[in-house]
Amino acid sequence: MRRRCPRPSPNRARPPEGDPVAKAIVGVGANLGDAIAQVRAGLAAVGALPGTRLVATSSLYRTAPVGYANQPDFMNAAALVETSLPPRALLSELQAIEARFGRSRSFKDAPRSLDLDLLLYDDLAIDEPGLVVPHPRLHERAFALAPVVELDPERVIPGRGPAREWLARCADQRVERLGP
Repeated sequence: MRRRCPRPSPNRARPPEGDPVAKAIVGVGANLGDAIAQVRAGLAAVGALPGTRLVATSSLYRTAPVGYANQPDFMNAAALVETSLPPRALLSELQAIEARFGRSRSFKDAPRSLDLDLLLYDDLAIDEPGLVVPHPRLHERAFALAPVVELDPERVIPGRGPAREWLARCADQRVERLGP
């Protein structure tokens, strides 16, 4: 079910009146340059998307790389947004932000200047070419699950179950909460 967004503060972008509003969670990560500054700037850029209001951001987390291990640790966080953008348009906007931040996809799990992942979009399950929601590996990755559970402790991953239960299964993955 889609909900209308409450009256936002005047300093926040908000969806146009009358448009359907969805809640989405976007994962944000970086491990190149000043990764903390990159993540914070990425969160701000997500909140500035058209038809989108930043509702909350998680703490910052320092996490070990997954996949290609010979790289610096990541800084990760997540943004909870309300948006009138449909899922594919939101993903396209996120990829445009990554490009502005110099994201290069030189090989799988390569270091990143900024990584934005559409983790969840309402309670939808979407599996189309170029768009899979929930993110296909969300349930396997503590670096994504920890911020999701912080933002919404009762969150259920469509088709998988409670996010907190999946986070407990990832206890062997190093995730250090750094704070706001």
